[in-house]
Amino acid sequence: MTSATPARILLVFGTRPEAIKMFPIVHALRATPGLDTLVCVTAQHRGLLDQVLAIGNVTPDIDLDLMAPDQSLDALSARLLTELGTVYDRVKPDRVVVQGDTATAMIGALAAYYRKIPVAHVEAGLRSGDIHHPWPEEVNRRIVATIADLHFAPTDTAAVALIAERIDPRTVYMTGNSVIDALHATRARIAAEPALASGLDDLAARFAGKRLIAVTTHRRENFGGGMDAIARAVARVADRPDVAIIFPVHPNPAVRRAMDPLLGSRDNVAMIDPLDYPHFVRLLGLCDLVLTDSGGVQEEAPALGKPVLVLRETTERPEGVAAGTARLVGTDEDRIVAETLRLLDDAGAYAAMAQAHNPFGDGHTAPRIARIIADAV
Repeated sequence: MTSATPARILLVFGTRPEAIKMFPIVHALRATPGLDTLVCVTAQHRGLLDQVLAIGNVTPDIDLDLMAPDQSLDALSARLLTELGTVYDRVKPDRVVVQGDTATAMIGALAAYYRKIPVAHVEAGLRSGDIHHPWPEEVNRRIVATIADLHFAPTDTAAVALIAERIDPRTVYMTGNSVIDALHATRARIAAEPALASGLDDLAARFAGKRLIAVTTHRRENFGGGMDAIARAVARVADRPDVAIIFPVHPNPAVRRAMDPLLGSRDNVAMIDPLDYPHFVRLLGLCDLVLTDSGGVQEEAPALGKPVLVLRETTERPEGVAAGTARLVGTDEDRIVAETLRLLDDAGAYAAMAQAHNPFGDGHTAPRIARIIADAV
């Protein structure tokens, strides 16, 4: 690659969590000399993705708009493979960058491999050790790892996991997680422009003086019995008069079906539409603790000193558990209730989690990644 010919870097992502973690990297790459940076979105999540693109000030160069109602994983994967292949053949990138564990990331890497295009993997090396939890994300990550030649591990634990899988240590970089870059950037914008997150003003006033719990749940492995148990547990916690719950409900109909019968009519439970990223960041700031099965929230909440109860049997982010910022409680109704009440009633237990060290990043991950990519081309 000569100095007169910038290397073409194509970032591929399609969901809200990917967009949150990629928008700082988009800007860092575009600020790096010698690179021609393009963005392709698959729109695996349409509305949720667009919200983050707007706040992140990213306009995609290519928008495949592949979201379809209730599409199966195999149908989505087939469409991703053919559509991304067509994009790669037209754009001819020198490197593809994918993030995390989605179908978009896995198929984006596979389509690049078919064309012998080098792949960089952001947030590499997360492992639960169970291919069914989280499903299908655990296997998606492992597939990307076999293809990528640059692995950006968010923590030392993730880097060690990659090397244990015989990934060349020279290709593994411990960079931190760019979600912390996004979180800090968004909090600064809210501080400068409060109107960005003013949509929570009414709920903040309505629930003033109560112990506020934020709840999010959407994992496929929890659909059915697990989701029903979570609903029952949240309802029992909501029986307390000193508690209020804000629950941004994921658009998957399976979540709403489980939650509405038990939670939909309670005065101290606000089941609201999914929040854009500024409002979600504000919610994390407002709440006392978080109940979630999300991966990203396990990283974001501790950065703001908020304890996290993880509604999953395993986590590919064990660093939070080890640091004491998160606790795995699974989907057992009684355990969810017991652990939540412990944090509400035991000030020492709450303080131990709220003050624990956040192991996921320092807010400077994106520039590190951009430098490594630039040096590799």
